[in-house]
Amino acid sequence: MKIFKVLVVVASALSLGACFEGQGNKQIGGTLIGAGLGGLAGSQIGSGTGQLAAVGAGVLLGGLLGSEVGKSLDRADQAYAAQTYQNTLEATPTGQTATWVNPDSGNQGSYTPTKTYQTDAGQYCREFQQTVTVGGQTEEAYGTACRQEDGSWKIVSN
Repeated sequence: MKIFKVLVVVASALSLGACFEGQGNKQIGGTLIGAGLGGLAGSQIGSGTGQLAAVGAGVLLGGLLGSEVGKSLDRADQAYAAQTYQNTLEATPTGQTATWVNPDSGNQGSYTPTKTYQTDAGQYCREFQQTVTVGGQTEEAYGTACRQEDGSWKIVSN
């Protein structure tokens, strides 16, 4: 289950990689963001030597996945996905799916909120399922995001 959450973190973080222009820079940005988030996710697993190994594996896997997604999703794909992500978490009822499609690339994806709750501190959070289809291949991931003070939704590590 945590692997799926890492996939969502990496895929969603690619919206941050939109500042990298050009095919090579998208791939580099995706690799760097994926590696960082993979390491962060790995740090949440185990303790001691096992945790160190999990961080290393998270960096490698996150970097590889981020590189591939960064190479595959162009700026328009990232914009469609990021806008749908924010809108879905803000307004789509639990159990309903919102989709995005880039008519130029044919790439597409969806977000489905699966659970909505409020933390003890009063922050609203939503668990969700995500799909991304690039070149006819679909990947699924799961994650949790919480609404920030500015109204945006940010993926949180569990």
